[in-house]
Amino acid sequence: MHPIQMVDLKGQYQKIKTEVNNAIQNVIDSTAFIQGSEVKDFQKELEQYLGVKHVIPCANGTDALQIALMALDLKPDDEIITTGFTFVATVEVVELLKLKPVIVDVEPDSFTISPEAVEKAITPRTRAIVPVHLFGQCANMEKLQDIADRHNLFIIEDAAQALGTDYIYRNGARKKAGTISNIGTTSFFPSKNLGAYGDGGALFTQDNALAEKIRSIANHGMQVRYYYDRIGVNSRLDTLQAGILRVKLKHLDEYNQAREKAASFYDAAFKRHPAIRIPARMPYSTHIFHQYTIQISRDGREELRKSLAESGIPAMIYYPVPLHLQKAYAHLGYREGDSPVTEKLCKTVISLPMHTELDEEQLRYITDKLTGFLS
Repeated sequence: MHPIQMVDLKGQYQKIKTEVNNAIQNVIDSTAFIQGSEVKDFQKELEQYLGVKHVIPCANGTDALQIALMALDLKPDDEIITTGFTFVATVEVVELLKLKPVIVDVEPDSFTISPEAVEKAITPRTRAIVPVHLFGQCANMEKLQDIADRHNLFIIEDAAQALGTDYIYRNGARKKAGTISNIGTTSFFPSKNLGAYGDGGALFTQDNALAEKIRSIANHGMQVRYYYDRIGVNSRLDTLQAGILRVKLKHLDEYNQAREKAASFYDAAFKRHPAIRIPARMPYSTHIFHQYTIQISRDGREELRKSLAESGIPAMIYYPVPLHLQKAYAHLGYREGDSPVTEKLCKTVISLPMHTELDEEQLRYITDKLTGFLS
């Protein structure tokens, strides 16, 4: 059996090695390392894949979130409602722009932001909602959009963990994660379902005027060279990364299907175990399993993680401490008990190896070791 990786980028690369190497060599031969033709080609191909008018590539997913907020002409202390069960970037950029993060609880099944908690948190200073499509599954966007429409709020989707996921409307219509609201953002961090071989990110929008503004902000505030219309940043996707992403985008649906197949194996092994709660599948979203995250209904999670590690099985805790209880955000005044679902998840979740190269022998070994420890 091959060694088990949390994410097996090397194994994935071996299958597309010739395509990737050719893409890299083409960029080197062109010497157009900044804003080369591969960037524009990738942008167009991703627009077609997502069914969105505008994809604006940038340097990373954190920049994408920051640029999205900058494009909305918000004022200091305007309130942005988001979740505490996510990676820190979602809240970090709000603070960096001198806005006020309002952190609310998540739903116990999907782990995504609770629409009911969002509505309760709205004040006259609320300007936007930032739902996170977590672990490969969408938040409940129809409910969130209804709230946003009634209160005249923007929505920025953090789709960094869900590129390729379909949101399913009540009438059966579908849209890709990140294309549903005012602005969507994503990351091409190497471990993502569509990952570069370095940093990268992008923003999505259907709004022509907003797209023009986002492009300007990402390019130092310029629309015409050396004429600065607004305060901007320097956030570009490298041409080399765009070339690699063009190759991997062709395989994205195949990669997501491989993840779903691995998740189905895990499901079958765990679904009847009394100490394991498998990931929920929400009726309004497909699931592409950026992570396969279970909940353990008894004490001993750290002992389980150590036991798996001793057996050569990596496992991760996403996330060990909710953002509203982190030291960096203590000034916001949150206390333990403010987001009980999030706080419980942080004590009970564990994520298992999940990537495109998992084979049945590895999956059987993982599930046998985990259920054996919990028996």
